[in-house]
Amino acid sequence: MSILILAEHDGKQLKQSTRQAVTAAAAWSLPIHLLVVGHNSGEIAKQAAEVAGVAKVLHAEAAHYEHALAEDVAALLLQIGRDYKVILSAHTAFSKSVLPRVAALLDVGMVSDAISITAPATYVRPIYAGNVLSTVESSDAIQVVTIRATSFAVPATGGNAEIAAVAATASTGLSRWIKEDKNVSDRPELSSARVVVSGGRSLGERFDELLEPLAHKFGGALGATRACVDAGFAPNDIQVGQTGTIVAPELYFAIGISGAMQHLAGMKDSKIIVAINHDEDAPIFQHADYGLVANLFDAVPELTAALNK
Repeated sequence: MSILILAEHDGKQLKQSTRQAVTAAAAWSLPIHLLVVGHNSGEIAKQAAEVAGVAKVLHAEAAHYEHALAEDVAALLLQIGRDYKVILSAHTAFSKSVLPRVAALLDVGMVSDAISITAPATYVRPIYAGNVLSTVESSDAIQVVTIRATSFAVPATGGNAEIAAVAATASTGLSRWIKEDKNVSDRPELSSARVVVSGGRSLGERFDELLEPLAHKFGGALGATRACVDAGFAPNDIQVGQTGTIVAPELYFAIGISGAMQHLAGMKDSKIIVAINHDEDAPIFQHADYGLVANLFDAVPELTAALNK
């Protein structure tokens, strides 16, 4: 028996979360196979083959996989997944739309957002916005699991796995891709950035003006609270929190962020947290390694200017 990992990519690069899923899969001490689904994705398959710990890369190539739809990928996983003990992926928007379908079609349960794995079938996962850790055990013959990528290390490169072509399933025709709107930025991806500069709703229309220069100085990514996103001051794809992206950077700036439970669930595993807030009683200071009680409209430009010296 082996482990099958559903790889995620953007058409050019294998996502770091997929590499971290390989680390998580090592808990079973079984051969690890990586499934790459796409169109003109040969280079992605080569990148996958170089991940240490991967024994084989399964490459499914078809035109209707260019914009991989959940129904089509689930059909492919159903075709090949019965031969595996574990079907696993990172807990991303992509896998959250695919793996529940696979579990239902296989008539098995699913364990989501695991942060720790004890083979063969015991998992630790956060509940109640990360305030409680639940230990669960699955008795299903095939384990379907998503993992919280930030809880697992990035494996080394230097692998040389076999690449094997697998037959694509026909398009289900249940849905169709219409368009995709992306915010193009030269900043690193939020989920894998070493430094994240996040802001709250109090920044208002000056969100980009104040935070972008600071993020640029650190080569970091921008983040935002849900309230900030809902108010229209920041795009949805940089939301950090329970209903956004889970991050665990080396350095996290919480600027004008009160520290609501839903936001803390997405960033409290950061190595160092720096909080700037005018309210000395803000809950964020209970979680921060360094805190500054100040007017952020004065403090942030001063900090950025100091970094220029």
